[in-house]
Amino acid sequence: MDWACRVSVGLDRLAAERDLHALAYYYRGLDGNEYERLGAGLILGCSMLTARGIPCSGEGDLKNCMAMKVMDTLGAGGSYTELYAMDFDERFILMGHDGPFHARIAEGRPVLRGLGLFHGKRGFGVSVEAQVKNGPVTILGLTQTRDGQLKWLASRGWSLPGPILRIGNTNSRLRFTAQPDDSFDITDWMNRWVAQGPTHHVALGIGHQLPKIEKIARLLDLDFHTV
Repeated sequence: MDWACRVSVGLDRLAAERDLHALAYYYRGLDGNEYERLGAGLILGCSMLTARGIPCSGEGDLKNCMAMKVMDTLGAGGSYTELYAMDFDERFILMGHDGPFHARIAEGRPVLRGLGLFHGKRGFGVSVEAQVKNGPVTILGLTQTRDGQLKWLASRGWSLPGPILRIGNTNSRLRFTAQPDDSFDITDWMNRWVAQGPTHHVALGIGHQLPKIEKIARLLDLDFHTV
């Protein structure tokens, strides 16, 4: 915790000195060297920056960082998210990531969980565990067309109550339907989503934001597709 707080203070100073409006980061480390220790300590500080309107996107995903910025500007939050798992019995998709999380859109208070070993990256340390507020949500991804043009890809749905994985990650039970209690055909939605050539990250925000996002896309002369 002490190290995570020190890294967080350093990130605050970096954002102030460089006048950052967003940040995408990636690290590689080995055997506990300084790069690994620094990278492993970023989750808490980047979550706090994201909650202050400076979205931070892991894995160097600059396109998703822009999607997070759009969602935050709309007042929807915009948390760093990817597809986890599909529950065909209860008909929902579990989505989240190991940070950064947008703390202002949490259902209840986020948990800081210490992990002896990160999953998906080197190192260990403090991670943020939370669930997005129950109710209407929107996911927004920035991808590109076959000719290299940028394209917004979005879907609206619902964050459902229920237990989540206690693994130090953000987790949300999502159903992309007109109403939260509608039957959700996971396979059909997933096939239509991947047919649009998405990146594997999206920005997850609260509220149904599709009309606003479509207007932004038109102003920027970008393709916009909903699923």
